[in-house]
Amino acid sequence: MGFFKVQGGKKLKGEIIPQGAKNEALQVISGVLLTDEEVVISNIPQIRDVVKLIDLLKAMGVEVKQIDQGTYSFKAANINLEYFLSDDFKAQGASLRGSIMIVGPLLARFGKAYIPEPGGDKIGRRHLDTHFRGFEALGARFDYNSKDQFYSVDASELKGTYMLLEEASVTGTANIVMAASLAKGETTIYNAACEPYLQQLCKMLNSMGANIIGIGSNLLKIQGVERLGSCNHRILPDMIEIGSFIGLAATTNSDITIKDCAIKELGIIPSVFQKMGIKMNFIGDDIHIPSQDSYEISKLINGSMLTIRDGIWPAFTPDLISIALITATQAKGSVLIHQWMFESRLFFVDNLIDMGAKIILCDPHRAVVIGSDRQAKLRGITMSSPDIRAGVSMLIAALAAEGTSTIHNITQIDRGYQFIDKRLQDIGAIIERFE
Repeated sequence: MGFFKVQGGKKLKGEIIPQGAKNEALQVISGVLLTDEEVVISNIPQIRDVVKLIDLLKAMGVEVKQIDQGTYSFKAANINLEYFLSDDFKAQGASLRGSIMIVGPLLARFGKAYIPEPGGDKIGRRHLDTHFRGFEALGARFDYNSKDQFYSVDASELKGTYMLLEEASVTGTANIVMAASLAKGETTIYNAACEPYLQQLCKMLNSMGANIIGIGSNLLKIQGVERLGSCNHRILPDMIEIGSFIGLAATTNSDITIKDCAIKELGIIPSVFQKMGIKMNFIGDDIHIPSQDSYEISKLINGSMLTIRDGIWPAFTPDLISIALITATQAKGSVLIHQWMFESRLFFVDNLIDMGAKIILCDPHRAVVIGSDRQAKLRGITMSSPDIRAGVSMLIAALAAEGTSTIHNITQIDRGYQFIDKRLQDIGAIIERFE
């Protein structure tokens, strides 16, 4: 297991470019399985989860060519269906949460799909019911072997239908949309997720010949087509990285410009950080965060404490709750952080408390952060990352703290952030990676 040694207490300065969006990449790369023609995707982030998905596609028989760093061509003309019953597939699929995204395309194109219980972050229950209930509504049958933790799904013919999703699951909606794109007849999905990443998937499928309307809303209509063809697609910049860098700049009192942010796709992310007192200058598609000796958390109109809560798009993304929390520790004022979607995501705050942060963990979903206004410095400690976003929050805390911090289990950080140590070194961070 690798670890970082971080020397904190230093202001950073410079420009940083966000990587391509991880959550979009896992969807659109899985989407190449819907056609036997070439699909070219650019701005693919070089992160562990995405690389593992590409390796999984190669093992399945997809012809993959790297055109340059971040641009790949995929041709899924010769898929080996026998591979899905192998021990190698079970091991590879189980190690990657995003592997669930291959089920919809395989079911649509070949009438069958297999997947082991996917891995990923240990942040609470993340069931797959939305995916499989959607497949069932289209006419599929699935079987779950609890002993092997292995799913098999079968459908001789998928037929379009109306469905009302019990939850607006992003990956669930994406999986159902991909399956429905080649089903017979029209599929209507109500309470569909409408995140920018799902919009991007739908736009890519339409460019391949799919017929999807309602993109950007929670009501999608998919008219099934006979086949899909080739396309070129570019992935959006990662909104979670952009939010992480906004939090980094504020917490470390740094002057950072985040380049090429696709600002119109960020939703309320900038405004949530502005409510915490963080100044931003929007220059074209760049966001400049100036150094601030103090930033004050605003109150509600009636004078009560601000609450930052996560929710389904267009609400504040749960992937940035950890970043908002560490950012609040250095602010002036207090805030209630409410992470309602996952019950284990706030447990990492024990590490921040050990560093000197004033945080009251009310229950698994809520924490009150009492900002120090930079008067009480964080101190370096040794800690371990439980998931991607907590890991980056710890990294931000370490960069703001006095002294040296050690962060173990950085494999979690590498799953979601591309060359994060090198990119932060380029703007002045003192980070060493040890394997």
